[in-house]
Amino acid sequence: MGVVGDRIGPVRSRDRFLQGESVEGSVRSPILSSWQRSRLLGLSPDQSELPFKGDFDPDAALLRAAGPVLDRLEVIFAGSRTNISLADGHGMVLARRFGEKSMVKQLPPIQILPGFVFAEQFAGTNGIGLTLAERRLCQVYGAEHFAERSQSSACTAIPLRDQLSGHIEGVLCLGYPYTEADPALIPVVRKAAEAIERRLMEQSSARERGLLQAYLDAASLARTGEHGVDGHPVGMAEFLRSELEQSDQTTLKEKATELMSADRRAVAEVPLSRGRWVTLVSHPVTSASGVEGVVVEALLPEDSERHAPTPTPHPSPAAPAPPPGIRTGLAPAPSGDAGARGGVRGLVLVGEPEVGKYAVAARRRLELLAEASNRIGTTLDVSRTARELAETAVPRLADFVTIDLPEAVLRGEESPRPTTEMHRTVVHGIREDCPFYPVGAQISLRPTTPHMRCIATGQPVLEPDLRAAFGWLAQDPAHAERLLAHNIHSLITVPLLARGAILGVASFYRSTDPAPYGDDDRSLAQELAARASLCIDNARRYTREHTLALSLQHSLLPRDLPEQSAVEVAHRYLPAESGVGGDWFDVIPLSGTRVALLVGDVVGHGLHAAATMGRLRTAARNFAELELAPDELLTHLDNLMVRLDREEGGDGPDSASTGIVGATCLYAIYDPTSQQCTMARAGHPPPALVRPDGSVSLLELPAGPPLGLGGLPFESVEIRLPEHSQLVLYTDGLIEDRHRDVDVALDALNRALAHPDRAPEETCRAVLDAVAPEHPADDIALLVARTNALPADRIATWDVAADPALVSEIRAASVRQLERWGLEESAFATELLLSELVTNAVRYGSAPIRVRLIHDRNLICEVHDASSSAPRMRQSATTDEGGRGLFLVAQLAQAWGTRYTTDGKVIWAECTLAAA
Repeated sequence: MGVVGDRIGPVRSRDRFLQGESVEGSVRSPILSSWQRSRLLGLSPDQSELPFKGDFDPDAALLRAAGPVLDRLEVIFAGSRTNISLADGHGMVLARRFGEKSMVKQLPPIQILPGFVFAEQFAGTNGIGLTLAERRLCQVYGAEHFAERSQSSACTAIPLRDQLSGHIEGVLCLGYPYTEADPALIPVVRKAAEAIERRLMEQSSARERGLLQAYLDAASLARTGEHGVDGHPVGMAEFLRSELEQSDQTTLKEKATELMSADRRAVAEVPLSRGRWVTLVSHPVTSASGVEGVVVEALLPEDSERHAPTPTPHPSPAAPAPPPGIRTGLAPAPSGDAGARGGVRGLVLVGEPEVGKYAVAARRRLELLAEASNRIGTTLDVSRTARELAETAVPRLADFVTIDLPEAVLRGEESPRPTTEMHRTVVHGIREDCPFYPVGAQISLRPTTPHMRCIATGQPVLEPDLRAAFGWLAQDPAHAERLLAHNIHSLITVPLLARGAILGVASFYRSTDPAPYGDDDRSLAQELAARASLCIDNARRYTREHTLALSLQHSLLPRDLPEQSAVEVAHRYLPAESGVGGDWFDVIPLSGTRVALLVGDVVGHGLHAAATMGRLRTAARNFAELELAPDELLTHLDNLMVRLDREEGGDGPDSASTGIVGATCLYAIYDPTSQQCTMARAGHPPPALVRPDGSVSLLELPAGPPLGLGGLPFESVEIRLPEHSQLVLYTDGLIEDRHRDVDVALDALNRALAHPDRAPEETCRAVLDAVAPEHPADDIALLVARTNALPADRIATWDVAADPALVSEIRAASVRQLERWGLEESAFATELLLSELVTNAVRYGSAPIRVRLIHDRNLICEVHDASSSAPRMRQSATTDEGGRGLFLVAQLAQAWGTRYTTDGKVIWAECTLAAA
């Protein structure tokens, strides 16, 4: 059951932990981390001795500031068993107060005497030590204490910070029996801490006032009178208010702060607006109480004053207030100081150099945050965004930065186990010889490391002294020693969190600056990481959407082009850098050895554009199967786009339009038997034609409106293509680029195509290398088709009169032709097919009737007549005398169908040679 009852803390969990079992999830993360560090330090739960130091300064600034507050707390908790402790920044108790006076006689010396050190490395998990380790308000209950002596108590502790530097000066801790735990203690201890910090600030202000008085006492002010300094009618303070613009006032004070932080005599020329300038002079000053500081004065030359414009009736707004602890304002300077002759002179700043350093550091932190807004997130690439965070932080916040991300995040996904699949993504620093784990290495983190602690708590973890950071040292002692040998001494780890998801860990290391990281640095690192986390998450989400859209795009594009003899085809698809678009291409075999070539482009990017492209491509294939002419097919696609826009855009005011604007398309049908190519386009770039002699031209086709406008006509053009010509179809992403003119791109395209001996694959490669933009803003689809011509001896044609008696002659002629082609085995099936098709044409069609046999990859039988009525296959009854002809054709042929021409129709049937 543990040392005490289960009522006062995780006793069973503590016992399991001490026995080496895992207790993750059953103990608060800060407590578990502290237990693990305590065990690494070799501490024992029954250890009772603590270091004792009795030589602390009883008049220390923290004690003077906290004294009245401790007295007030003693009154508040009078009669209770509350132990009020004040410890310094190293965990040594400086003062104690007790709500019940008798506690002094009942408690052991370790709990009543000042001087004992309760830092975590000596006392294990306790209120003071945990607060110094976590650097924030902490509460420890009962068995959460590592030491057995504290198991029956609870405590609430809060750090005390210097408001100027942000450094932790001490800890205020309230200890009490676990039965008296009360949530109301938290606001009480917070208010007490604020009061102590305010009194510390007042001590600093008192020192600053003494410095100002020392400056004013340097010479008698009576000699200046009311007429300004050295007889000049305009005082510097009045000049500042009435003449200097706000930017000039800010510039003067910023430069004066830098001079004060330098802690030495210095002179600086500060240019102002409208050609004016001011000389700033800094020199040391000592107050009556012995406080040393720096005075910064401004000297305005006489010429500058003389040429200054007349004061405006509406003075500029006051400059921002100076940092706490700095006296500002251009008060008249002592007239006895040298160098004041011939101009206006006045006080700008007076204060301690350390205060100036804090002010300069604060301003630089603000500048870094402003710069981070512009530098982080310039792209939608996860790795690049992480590197931008590192580049922003080095060297002004850190000397080295490492960023570890789960592999799933790099792929655009959320990681279900981020702590087990961390990969080193970025290593960046002031030099490259520091032995960090390299980029790409898998990082396995122990629970005691600062990295895991920040992930578990969701808060940054500061390790001001890595030589004492036992959890960090235990991760990889040999690696830690190598880093320490390179003077790396301080670390801040920050979790990269966005929208509740853990994206990784950023680690900031310091080596060149001897001062360790402080809480201000931790807050700055947290702010930088927060901004970067949102950018990384946006990049991750974009990567996921881009990957999904690209996968959808590739799945909707043809994987393998169909086998056909009309053209030799090569193709390329190149997605845009900014997102997948709606470009597509297709090669569709048609009847009579013809082939359809199709290239299109849906307006927009992303999943919606890819999905719309898939719908258009499917519709285009279906329309092509209907043997529609190019202009008719584009008309059907245009109507489809209008319907899609209407359906998905909605009609109501609250409808969420998906933004379908339209698409462009180029559709061509090439017939190798006649070498004729019929083309039409809908707002698409014209195709390029490479003739066998090497000449290149853009075919002049009617542009046609883009798809989706509705109601406008399209026009087809028929062109004869010499054998072995190359027809090049492409989308506008190939030639349109904001960094060059379209004509320049077209000239480059013509030069790249002027090689008729190239194979289509080589042509594709050459075109992309020579014409495609280096960073395409739109996706690119490219289709290159080299034309073939079907030899005349592979085609047989007969004209047939509308006489049923002549059908037998056609059968006999076809058999003789098949024998010449060496296809005797196909004669029987061909006779039956032609008999049925010709008989139907004679009986139901119109003259003229023409029969054609084509010997290609398959054997094709075609019967043309002048009638536009299409036959249809029907189910014949057993008593019907006819109606079985087309059923027989369908059984004998691999495929059959009807296509319409300008002067009638063609009924065709195609048989595989093996089947025939």
